Amino acid sequence: MIDDQASPPAHVPLAGVIGMPIAHSRSPRLHGHWLRRYGIAGHYIPMPVMPEHLAEVLRALPRLGFVGINVTIPHKEAALTLADAVTDRAALIGAANTLIFRPDGKIHADNTDGYGFIANLRQNAPDWNPDAGPAAVIGAGGAARAVVASLLDSGVKELRITNRTRIRSEQIKAEFGARLIVYDWAQAGNMLDGATTVVNATSLGMEGKQPLRVPLDALSPDALVTDLVYTPLMTPFLSEAQARGCRVVDGLGMLLHQAAPGFERWFGRRPEVDEETRRVVLE
Repeated sequence: MIDDQASPPAHVPLAGVIGMPIAHSRSPRLHGHWLRRYGIAGHYIPMPVMPEHLAEVLRALPRLGFVGINVTIPHKEAALTLADAVTDRAALIGAANTLIFRPDGKIHADNTDGYGFIANLRQNAPDWNPDAGPAAVIGAGGAARAVVASLLDSGVKELRITNRTRIRSEQIKAEFGARLIVYDWAQAGNMLDGATTVVNATSLGMEGKQPLRVPLDALSPDALVTDLVYTPLMTPFLSEAQARGCRVVDGLGMLLHQAAPGFERWFGRRPEVDEETRRVVLE
């Protein structure tokens, strides 16, 4: 006699993260924590995928029981082009970090990086006012595009941007409009004068990378300063800004918050981002 109550569920939802490399990703630890916290039957798996295999892998995953995945470097732009449906914010940013696989196998692409960025600021600097003055963004890559879009959407009236390769900043200005002002990399320090929100959206300052060498002499102690890098949590950039009297917000919260919408879509529960979540991911 078969005990129906003891039978496993007909389908355990699978999700994961694809990139190359992927072993460093903290997303499996994060999603695994949430699955255990809420008692959800599901799995989240890291998957190294070469660029030439991306399309084949994305079409196969729904047939293997996957309900969605996160996408990281170097696949964010390519994933967008392979999707069947794209959210407005993913199209604006030009990259996808969250894919939802529909029951018919079609791929829905979204980008939650900007949401995660703003949610991190709101949580850790509740009195932050995007309309208080100009914002300054260092960098013009995919993460910077998400930051620019989210800052403008939040009400920033003037956004200054600089990048080692100026043409990338110019491309972002061409797409996002007149509120952007492009600064040469050599003038990055001057860009901070009067800025009330300052963001490092480059990988400079990350463990194993070159430091971010932007002079902070013009930085106002009233500015909110944040760094998308979270290894180390307190980057030299944040440490120096804090020493000058600025409020600082580390980049880990962006990672945590950007993951929440995908988890909810895949597993049916909106997860809470709290101190326990931060602690588990940092272990």
